[in-house]
Amino acid sequence: MGAGRKPDDDDEDLAILDTHLVAPHGVPRKVFELLRPSAEGIGFEIVRIRFGLQDGHTLQIMAERADGSMSVEDCEELSRTLSAVLDVEDPIPGEYNLEISSPGIDRPLTRPKDFERWKGFDVKIELAEPIEGRKRFRGTLQGVEGGEVLVECDIEGYSEPQVLGLPFEKLSEAKLVMSDDLIRESLKRQGRAEDASEDAPSDGE
Repeated sequence: MGAGRKPDDDDEDLAILDTHLVAPHGVPRKVFELLRPSAEGIGFEIVRIRFGLQDGHTLQIMAERADGSMSVEDCEELSRTLSAVLDVEDPIPGEYNLEISSPGIDRPLTRPKDFERWKGFDVKIELAEPIEGRKRFRGTLQGVEGGEVLVECDIEGYSEPQVLGLPFEKLSEAKLVMSDDLIRESLKRQGRAEDASEDAPSDGE
């Protein structure tokens, strides 16, 4: 973990859209490849697709605009567009429900740029297979370098937190951890700085 990172590779890493966290193989990947052009054509990016996790017949699609915003009206617009494509192409046999949503504040991180965009905030990461006997990590996100997600976390045997490099292709799940700072920053990025200062929990200062 963390050996041989090359900072010069950052731009190249971030330019590659690795979709294994966006849409795993099977129905989600098929739907992603079908819907991605239509979503991007009206200004949206698909963040994650899952199928059948709750009740066996719900297609869940998380999406946002390039700036990270996603209003209720945006969800309705995207739903109309994607529903039309799904009705014509019919990629899923049988009846199913379509659910469109924003990623939310404690959002999943699925693309290399997500890990860069949310540097400095706490994250939970799970690997598909253990590295040095460990699959789950929680710490402060430090971005991406050399194809690895960097996380500063507590490691047994070290008195100070260590920065680990976790191979992006080995991640099975990653999401932000809810905090006061994250709430404020999320609202700020949505152009709601006043709401952030008024509504976010106080630090007691």
